[in-house]
Amino acid sequence: MKIIALGIESTAHTFGVGIIDSKGIVRASINNVYIPEVGGLHPVQVREHHMNNFKEIILKALRSAHISLNQIDLIAFSQSPGLGPVLKIGALIARTLSQLYDIPIVGVNHCIAHVEIGRLMCKVDDPLTLYVSGGNTIVSAFESGRYQIFGETLDLPIGNMLDSFARDAGLTHPGGPKIEQLALNSKNYLPLPYVVKGMDLSFSGLYTATKHLIMAEEFNKKYNLEDIAYSLQETAFAMLTEVTERALAHTKKEEVLLTGGVAANKRLQEMIEYISMEHDAKFHVVPLKYAGDNGVMIAWTGILQYQARGGDELDQTIIKPKERMDNIPIPWRSE
Repeated sequence: MKIIALGIESTAHTFGVGIIDSKGIVRASINNVYIPEVGGLHPVQVREHHMNNFKEIILKALRSAHISLNQIDLIAFSQSPGLGPVLKIGALIARTLSQLYDIPIVGVNHCIAHVEIGRLMCKVDDPLTLYVSGGNTIVSAFESGRYQIFGETLDLPIGNMLDSFARDAGLTHPGGPKIEQLALNSKNYLPLPYVVKGMDLSFSGLYTATKHLIMAEEFNKKYNLEDIAYSLQETAFAMLTEVTERALAHTKKEEVLLTGGVAANKRLQEMIEYISMEHDAKFHVVPLKYAGDNGVMIAWTGILQYQARGGDELDQTIIKPKERMDNIPIPWRSE
């Protein structure tokens, strides 16, 4: 029996609604992104933004899919991890729709959803995944019934770090693509902190060092913003590549999947593809439309969960802002 699911993504700046069926056919994917005028994300402001826009986004998705809520078989929402006040909005909307239209509901882990939509879109079965975004930096693979974490950031996620540097440098949001363009115009590498601790990474020292470079007297005399952007990228991505390669050697996976918003960076793709080839593994990048936060990945993972263990009771839909992906059993996959 074919299932049509509506997924609601609301872990951070994106309020996304996706509609997909159990055959993997995407019916709609509509996103609305909160962009702060200054500074980073303030949860209260993001919450208000999502509250003001959710109805329009849901209606746009339904129109795009040529479907009504009465034809939806499952409601899925991002339950974890994320900004608490923002997660609550998606959960509230999902519960309301579930109760009003008597539709089963499931809560989805955002990080697992990134892996599952990547498996679907890239047609890969058992990859080692490097997930890099504003809120997460994780190297994971399926083992012993769960998505085990083989490496992660100890402080700042890579996307957060890049955006923070971009703000310091006076670049408009989103900062990642602008840093990538600046880096293309330099080969002048400036020594920066390279911090890999076992299988984990730390980006805070790297960020602080680049901030000092911008403020130093030598700025625009001995080096410029393009040099800093180039050095920042090379250092951060080399750290990611080292940890990914070590996990690849350990797990002996035959496929590598790159996902998350930062996956759009061509230099990072180049570096991860190189180490994949060195280990005879096939390299895949999730299409940009589905690599960043979106409702389709929530809906698709919701279908997988629902087919494996049924829907959630309402008291099981409490948000879990700090929940880790390696704490969640994956019943729809086998060893």
